[in-house]
Amino acid sequence: MARVTLQTIADRVGVSRMTVSNAFSRPDQLSPTLRDKILAVADELGYVGPDPAARALARGTTGAVGVLLTESLRDAFNDEIATAFLGAIAEELTPTGLGLTLLTAVSSGDVIPARDVAMDGALVYSCDPESTAVDWLLRRKIPVVFVDQHPTDGVPAVNVDDRPGARAGAQHLVDLGHRRIGIVTSGVRGAHGRIADETSMIDGYVAQQRIAGWLDVLRPAGIEPAIVRLPHGLPESGYDGARMLLSQDAADRPTAILCFSDALAQGVVQAAQDLGLRVPEDLSVVGFDDSPLAARMRPPLTTVRQDVLAKGHAAAAALTRSIDSMRNNTPPPTEHLLLPAELVVRSSTAPSPA
Repeated sequence: MARVTLQTIADRVGVSRMTVSNAFSRPDQLSPTLRDKILAVADELGYVGPDPAARALARGTTGAVGVLLTESLRDAFNDEIATAFLGAIAEELTPTGLGLTLLTAVSSGDVIPARDVAMDGALVYSCDPESTAVDWLLRRKIPVVFVDQHPTDGVPAVNVDDRPGARAGAQHLVDLGHRRIGIVTSGVRGAHGRIADETSMIDGYVAQQRIAGWLDVLRPAGIEPAIVRLPHGLPESGYDGARMLLSQDAADRPTAILCFSDALAQGVVQAAQDLGLRVPEDLSVVGFDDSPLAARMRPPLTTVRQDVLAKGHAAAAALTRSIDSMRNNTPPPTEHLLLPAELVVRSSTAPSPA
């Protein structure tokens, strides 16, 4: 079947191609009667609208923005915080007509998504700053907003106040009398799960901020935590990390564990229970994020809350402002927004049994 074009409709109605184009893009240029006739013929012929590629070329815009993720796209859909963040972005973009394109930092053959996918701008979400994908986006000179990244001069950024939030979680445990405290964390680069004391091993801005906040409280209290760094933030990783920490003599194993995320905390709680330990009587656990998972867990999880919906809305709004500035040849915004984090105490923490 031959493709229906604007010229096809123009020939059927007996008007010019420009008149048909105006019926779709500039309806005020036509009488209501003529426009209705053109639209009726278009519908009859099965016309689906102007070619998106041609329209984008004419307007100098793609109508889409990208979200760059370091890990696989599948992992994003297994993470309630990531899905809530993406949902908030989509909601903020809806009135603008912009679509959302998910990009992985992993190349496939000759295709490099950050370099090759057409987009009007991009959000860089919790990515390795040394990733070549981030470099490609910056080299393209399209509007970019960093989210959960190290703030960079000249680039708008949206972050959570992770360090004070982590301090609050650690102080809560110290106030409960805990002195043997473990940390289960993750970074953006691959790593093998292991116990370590070297905090320099921790990669990623968010992971660095959270561990700095924990140590701000623990070290002045004379506590040197055992740190397990894991390659992924999945519950299975938390389970493995907890087994490393808890498979010690009762006199040496932690009475409390601080976790990089609620997902890791879920695995920690499961591991403790499988080892015959009670949460919180034998082991207190603190998460981070206050995802829906935290309230569903048994016992409900003490955690540090970040407003992930506000983060998504703020990030999308910052990007649309940057895109508008580029279109209007005005100075781009470069604000760095810092959202609060607060401790939410539930039933997974209790006074130290030691």
